[in-house]
Amino acid sequence: MIHYIIRRFLYAFPLLMGVNILTFVLFFIVNSPDDMARMQLGQKHVTEQAVENWKQQRSYDLPLLWNEKAAAEEKITQTIFYQKSVGLFLFRFGVSDSGRNIGADIQQRMWPSLAVALPTLIIGLLVNISFALLMVLFRNSYLEHAGLVLCVILMSVSSLFYIIGGQFFIAKLLRLVPISGYDDGIAAVRFLILPVLIGVFSGIGSGVRWYRTLFLEEVEKDYVRTARAKGLTETQTLFRHVLRNAMIPILTGVVVVLPLLFMGSLIMESFFSIPGLGSYTIDAINSQDFAIVRAMVFLGSVLYVIGLLLTDISYTLVDPRVRLS
Repeated sequence: MIHYIIRRFLYAFPLLMGVNILTFVLFFIVNSPDDMARMQLGQKHVTEQAVENWKQQRSYDLPLLWNEKAAAEEKITQTIFYQKSVGLFLFRFGVSDSGRNIGADIQQRMWPSLAVALPTLIIGLLVNISFALLMVLFRNSYLEHAGLVLCVILMSVSSLFYIIGGQFFIAKLLRLVPISGYDDGIAAVRFLILPVLIGVFSGIGSGVRWYRTLFLEEVEKDYVRTARAKGLTETQTLFRHVLRNAMIPILTGVVVVLPLLFMGSLIMESFFSIPGLGSYTIDAINSQDFAIVRAMVFLGSVLYVIGLLLTDISYTLVDPRVRLS
C-alpha cells in the first residue's frame, strides 16, 4: 500500500509542473506584460513610459527565462519565470497587481468558502443518496417514474433561477433570511442558510439520478440475489450490501470535490456577496488583476491533483485489490 501511494504522489509532480509551465505561457508569452500593462492603464493615450513604470513596479520588466545582464545564479533568479512561477510550488503567491498579499487573502477568504461548500456537500450527499435509495426501493413503480420526471425537471432549470427565485421568495417576500451579505462567527449562520439550501436543491436532480444508476447496477448482481435468498428484506439488502458495495464510485465523486471546496463557488458567492475565494477570483478577473488569477488557477490545479490522490488512497481502503495494481 505504501508503494502504491508513493507512486501516486510521484505522478502528481509532472502534472503540476506542466500546469505551471502552461500557466506561465498563457500569462506571460501569449499575453505579454506589455499587454497586461495596457489593459490595466487603458488602451488609449498610454505612453511607453507609463507602461514601463507599471511593469517595473510589479517586476514584469525582467526577462522571461534568462537574464543575460545578471551574474551567476541571478541569471535565473532575476527572471519573471523564477519570481512569478517557481514560488507557486512553495505556495508563495506574492502580491497582487494592486499591492495586496495574495497568500493572506487566500487564508482569510477560504473559510467563508468552506462555510458554504462543506454543509452543501454533506447535506446534498445525504439527501441525494436517500432519495436514490428510495427510488431503487420502489423501482418499476409510479413513485420511481414520478421521481425521474421530477429529477429531469430540476436538472433542466438553470442554477441562476434557483438563486434569483430563492432570494426573491424566501428572502424578500417571506423575509426569513437576509438576501445577501456575510458576518463573522456564529452570526454568519443566518447568511449561509439560503445559499446552502439553494446549493442542495439545485443539485438534487443530477445527484439523485447518478446515485440511482449506481444502485441499480448493484441490485442486479449475484450477491444481492444471495442476500435475498437468505431472507434479508429489500431495505436490509440495500443498506447493508448495495450501499456498501457502491462506495467506490461514491468516493470518486466525493473525495475529488473535497479539496475544491476551498475554491468556493464563483456564482453562489458573487450573488450572495460572500467574501470567499470564488468571489475573490471573479473580482480579480473584473479588475484584470493577473497575479491573483494566475495564483488561483495554479491553486485550483493543486487542489484537483490532491483530490485525485485522496481518491486513489481511499480506493485502497475500500477495495484491497487496488493495492496490487
